[in-house]
Amino acid sequence: MPSTIWEYNPPPTEVARKFHKQLRVNRVVAELLASRGITSTDEARDFLDPRLSEIADPFHIPNLLQAAERICQAIDNRQRIVICGDYDVDGVTSTALLVAILRKFENYPSFIVPLRLEEGYGLTQKAAERALLESPQPDLFIALDCGTNSVDEASFILSSGCDLVIIDHHQSKTELPSGVLLVNPHVFNNGDASAVTLCTVGLVFKVAHGILKLRREMDDSRAFDIKLRNYLDLVSMGTLADLVPLRRENRTFARIGLQELAKTRRQGLRSLMQVSGVNTSHGVKPVDISFKIGPRINASGRLADASVAVELILSEDPSYSMETSLKLDSFNRERQDIEKQMTDQAIAQINEKQLDRCGLVVLGQDWHPGVVGIVASRISKAYNRPSIVLGKEGSMAKGSGRSIEGINLVEVLSGFAEHLDSWGGHPMAIGISMPLDKVEAFSEYFDQAVKDFIASHEIHKTLNVQSWIGLEEIDTRFMDDLARLEPFGQENPEPVFGTRKVVFRKRPIIFKDHHFKFSLRDSNSRLFNGVAWKMANRIPEINTELDILYRLVWNSFGNRKLLQLELADWRPTR
Repeated sequence: MPSTIWEYNPPPTEVARKFHKQLRVNRVVAELLASRGITSTDEARDFLDPRLSEIADPFHIPNLLQAAERICQAIDNRQRIVICGDYDVDGVTSTALLVAILRKFENYPSFIVPLRLEEGYGLTQKAAERALLESPQPDLFIALDCGTNSVDEASFILSSGCDLVIIDHHQSKTELPSGVLLVNPHVFNNGDASAVTLCTVGLVFKVAHGILKLRREMDDSRAFDIKLRNYLDLVSMGTLADLVPLRRENRTFARIGLQELAKTRRQGLRSLMQVSGVNTSHGVKPVDISFKIGPRINASGRLADASVAVELILSEDPSYSMETSLKLDSFNRERQDIEKQMTDQAIAQINEKQLDRCGLVVLGQDWHPGVVGIVASRISKAYNRPSIVLGKEGSMAKGSGRSIEGINLVEVLSGFAEHLDSWGGHPMAIGISMPLDKVEAFSEYFDQAVKDFIASHEIHKTLNVQSWIGLEEIDTRFMDDLARLEPFGQENPEPVFGTRKVVFRKRPIIFKDHHFKFSLRDSNSRLFNGVAWKMANRIPEINTELDILYRLVWNSFGNRKLLQLELADWRPTR
């Protein structure tokens, strides 16, 4: 399995020096900007201080003008609108945003979110039929974060006498029928690289921007009362949860949106953050969405009806908001309990029969299909091997797979593709289904295919060192400059710093069996506290010169913030 390689690629020296001098940031932040491929001072300044006023004209996105005009027509003619949004955070926030905007124009659309277990994924026939029943004789059907590949369903909706607008960011596999207004930069791209990376809630924001432009041109007084910035709290949630690249407009939406989320006036979000344990006094961080807010919204879609989460976001009633937030929290705890039971059962299967395998495949009788992906991720991390977790659905086995760094699941599975009912995904995560009688053969194949892949590829885990620094360089000014690079995420990774020749004078303290705490001093005897997650089996030697890799974070509790080093790796100084 993978060994760990430390990789450091120095940024262009002249570019870093230019940023250091002209932008007056410390030399490390200047290097980090240069290492992100930024070359001009203007681009670097925009990266450090993104402004909403500088986002592109929404009408640059193909079909967006027509979509905004059709929605404006529905507003003017008081037509009925029904919205169908997907059940994840991106779909839920997209639905809530569009409903909220339309209500400002006194159009009150009905909306649904597909029931995952009963209606399947996305814009299915069952979901479309229910959506049409939700709003008697709707004039306009809007699908959000789904529908790009729903050809039969699109034809069905059009045949009902309803116009169809789809706002989505998924890749196209087929062509939709004529008459569908599709806003999807992956399908229709005019070369705007920023638009292609937007998730659906980002696209819905652009549609809302387009609607406002049109309404203001029509001198609609209601449009002048709407401040788009106030909707970026929703955009930041979907953008960060959907793991899209945090560059260009996504960065602007995420950065400003997190600021808006920390002071949001939405009663539902305030209640949800309170129940989730988000301390907004120190601002809202991406991890708050990834590990606190997002899982509770997703749990409603996995176990029940995600429209509950939409209703929560739209609610202004404190009592209802707290009650519903507690309900989502309960769904999340239930999801955690199911996940733990499934994980324990999967581990028992592996320990009994598969400990010597390089590729793991487990099958459960009553495993919840909404949780198999999470369990596959846990199994993969626990054993450091590619893992497939399957549940039985009638005569079929359906599930998800997760890989480890360096092993491409798409390549591994391609040799068994003809025996699979369906499969797809990307190198690190896939969805898969097959007849039950194929599972045993697939399990044997998967193990051998992973072994063959390892034998023919150089497999290693890479830690990219963003900058080598001395502990003496770290102070409040350094952290303030570093914060200007936030939020971190896809294509804007949280920096991993390296420091050479540090010495642990005291033995680290193990806690909760898997982690350890430590302290270090710089050459000025300043004390730095740190933590190493899941590294209790690798305690650094004391009184020995070591090189360490770590991240710098603020550990917030109550009204206090303490600087903390999060250890990523260590090795003896060479």
